[in-house]
Order: sequence, then structure tokens, then C-alpha cells
Amino acid sequence: MPQRTLLFVLFDGVQSLDVTGPLEVFNGAETHTPGTYRIRTASLDGGPVRTSSGLTLVPDEALGEAPDPHTLLVPGGQGTRGSDPLLTEWLRTHGPRARRLVSVCTGAILLAEAGLLDGRRVTTHWAYCEKLARDHPALEVDPDPIYVRDGHVSTSAGVTSGIDLALALVEEDLGRQAALVIARHLVVFLRRPGNQAQFSAQLAAQTAQRDPLREVQQWITEHPAGDLTVEALAARASLSPRHFARAFQAETGMTPGRFVDRVRLEHARRLLEDTGDGIEEISRACGYGTPEAMRRAFVRALGTAPAEYRRRFRPASAH
Repeated sequence: MPQRTLLFVLFDGVQSLDVTGPLEVFNGAETHTPGTYRIRTASLDGGPVRTSSGLTLVPDEALGEAPDPHTLLVPGGQGTRGSDPLLTEWLRTHGPRARRLVSVCTGAILLAEAGLLDGRRVTTHWAYCEKLARDHPALEVDPDPIYVRDGHVSTSAGVTSGIDLALALVEEDLGRQAALVIARHLVVFLRRPGNQAQFSAQLAAQTAQRDPLREVQQWITEHPAGDLTVEALAARASLSPRHFARAFQAETGMTPGRFVDRVRLEHARRLLEDTGDGIEEISRACGYGTPEAMRRAFVRALGTAPAEYRRRFRPASAH
């Protein structure tokens, strides 16, 4: 494979982990397979930049002197709000020349301002998805996944998801085994597919204000195979089914059924990743009842069947 130049764009107010997380992944890949990547960092004038946490980063060169990269990576951070017009213009001119465009967190805002995401399905940090969609209606903004790949454009959610995306790109370039070696070295899991939600079920839903509803939320997460009908859950909260359903959605932001679906799916994914239990056993343990019911839930939510999910995302050491 010919050496690929990776260019990280730096600017004042950049989120340091958006830069260093993916950079460590690609540097690990270069160590594993020398000659794979040539990693460069550049700011507009070539001068040091101060990250949002106060860390100073010294780039290799000015953007105007940087070679056209194979992969152009744009991190996020506070500096993406009210960005420099000169940086936007540089991205608009040079972005189309890259074979791969990658953003981490709110770096998607900079790519969108440069017109490089029009017509694409993208994501960004959950707190800025609504703003990105409102400001750039030509984009299809998906707030759920940790990263989205649409053609040669890849966008990721907040901070650590940039590591997940970088590992996916390394896997594309060098194969799964190389990506696994790097993930182990960095002590991270190579198991988070792009369509994994930015939040766990418990984090995706707001915590209910009233004790009975909070207790029901906790009971659901601890008993995914239990009777989780609205009637049964309402009885636990000592409310009528109609009152319970209305109150649960008002206080958590999602219906009881949606919350149950997320909890069961999340529990099934963990069992597929971490255990050798059979599909039928897992389907019962997660409240699906039958393997076919679990398969339909996986295909609907993730676009893949449970067996294929296990094959792709269970660590090799667990087999």
C-alpha cells in the first residue's frame, strides 16, 4: 500500500483529544506497519495554537505549505464556533482534493461551512446536532451514531468517538488484526460499530423526576427479560397505564416501549460481545423470547443480524 499523507487541521480553541486521540491511532498504525502513514499537522499561519483546555500544540507547518493529503482530518472544539473565514476558505478550496474527509466532534461544523457536507448523512456531538441541521438544511444530520461514513466523508460524534472512527479507517487500510493490535495497545475496545448510539439507554433517556418512575427505569435495566408491558410497569409505579405512559414520556423524553427496546438491545449486544452464550439463550435473557424476534430487532436497529454482529464485534480473545 502506498504511503498515505494524513493532515490534521489545527486552530485556536481546538479540542485536544479530537486531535491526539485519532493521531495516536494512526501513529500506532505507522509503528505497526512502517510506511503506511505520513502524519502532518498544520495551522493557518504555521504558528502554535492553544487548545480549549489550555494545552499548546505546535504544528509542523502552515496550511498553505502543506501537501494535498490523502486524508484530511478536521477536529472540533470551541474554536469551531465563530471560525476564521480564512480557514473556511482553505477548506473549501483544498477539501475536495482529499481522498478522505474526516471530522471529529464539531469539526463537522467547519466542513459544513465550507460546503463539503452538502447532501451527506453526517453526525456530530449530540449537543450540536440540532444546530448543525438548522444551519445547514442540505445535510442529513443523524444525532444517534458515534460515527457516520457516507462515501469518502466520515463524521464522528464527541471526542472519544474520533478514536473509534480512526480505528475503523485503520481497519479499512490495514485489516482488522492491525486495528485490534492498536486498540489493545491504547487499551480501548475495537468493538464499537459506527451505528452504536452516542448514549447508553440510561443516558439517552432523561432520569425521571419522581421516585416511582426512576425506580421503574432502574428495574427495567436490571430485568430486561421481565414483564415490561406498560400495564406491568404502571402497576409497579402505582399508576394507571395511561397516566404512567404519559408521565414516563414527559419525564424521560421517550415512551416506555422505546426505553425497553433500547435496554434489551443494549443488553443483547453486551452478551454477544462478552459471552459465548447461544443466540437462543441470549434472546430469552433479553426478553425477546425467540431468536427470530431478536433478529428482527437487530436488523431494524443496526442493519445486521445477531450472529453477524457477534462475528464482527466480539474481541478475538473472547472466541
